[in-house]
Formats: sequence, C-alpha cells, structure tokens
Amino acid sequence: MNNRIISDISNFIFVSDEPQNADAIFLPGGSHPEQPEYAAELYKLGYAKWLIPSGGISVKRDKWPGVRSKADVYNGDYKSDCEFFTDVFLKNGIPASAIIGESRSGHTRDNAFFSWEAVNRAGIEIKTALIVCKAFHARRCLMLYQMAFPNTEIKVCPVHCYNITKENWYKSESGIDRVLGELARCGNQFVGDIKHYIGE
Repeated sequence: MNNRIISDISNFIFVSDEPQNADAIFLPGGSHPEQPEYAAELYKLGYAKWLIPSGGISVKRDKWPGVRSKADVYNGDYKSDCEFFTDVFLKNGIPASAIIGESRSGHTRDNAFFSWEAVNRAGIEIKTALIVCKAFHARRCLMLYQMAFPNTEIKVCPVHCYNITKENWYKSESGIDRVLGELARCGNQFVGDIKHYIGE
C-alpha cells in the first residue's frame, strides 16, 4: 500500500532479520507452537546453543489460555507458556540440557528481565542472540530484551500468528487493534526506562 503512515508503522513494528549464528534464542511467552517449532528448527540447524523460553500466565488472565494451534500434537496439561514451549522443544528432539526457562513472567518486560535472571543463574554469557516471537510483537520484544541484555547483539526472527503480517495488518480490525496496540505499548513500556537506557 502506498501510504506513508501505514508504511512507517509497518517498518517500525515488524522487525525482521535473517537468522545468524548466536549464543542463544530467546522466546517471549505465547500459546502458538509455531514459535518454539521455529526456534527448534534453528537450533537443530546449528544457529544457537541455548533456547530460553519465557512466560508464566498473562497478567490479563488467571489461568493459562490453552494451545492456539496443533492441540492434537501438543496436548499436555500446561500451566504456563514456558512449560508449553518446553514440551514443544522436547517433542521436536531438543535435549533438555539446552533449555533454560523461566515461568514467572506475566508480560513482555518480565519475559526479558526474568530471562536475564535465568541466564545469570545458569552462569552463561550471551554475546549474541536471536528472538523468535510473533511478527507484530517484534519491535516491543527487541526493545525490552535489548534493555535487559544491553551488551548483547540481538536479531529478531519472527513467526506469523493470527494471520497478521506486515503486508495485511491494516486490512482487518483485529490486525489494526493488534498493531496499534503494540505501537502504544512500545511507548508506554519504554517511557520509564529511556533515561536509564540512554545513560542519563
């Protein structure tokens, strides 16, 4: 679409990089198996040594919402995003020793900073990382994980969920709600940290 406003929002929100070799792959919480399946594929191709799934129960809910797709394959009694993602990894041939998870977080900021705590407890150093997240969640994930891991070079390798893409988000009410909601949260969740982040 030849519309400057749409293009600017699309380019800001939908961050996407080519996979490259990294120390770890971060996975902010979710209930779509496409995220951990893609991360497992990258791991098996040799792109990373560690997989770091994150997520408990959303602060908006009092229980885990359930598997959004492929529930016939991933049919455990999951209590958290992290537990679900871990099961997807194991079912896709990932060794448990490669998984460093955290299951306390209820939103994206916690995903990032609780993952930092988990990495420190494990005693590993992450100089480079990939984030595997929903495509419309990419910018916010990058912002918050970069804040939690300021000395790590991070790339984003998104997956498409809810049929919301850079090319079609503005064509549906659900896409508009998701993307403009992300745009607002990028500002709201950054405002308290910007002076610290830029070193003032």
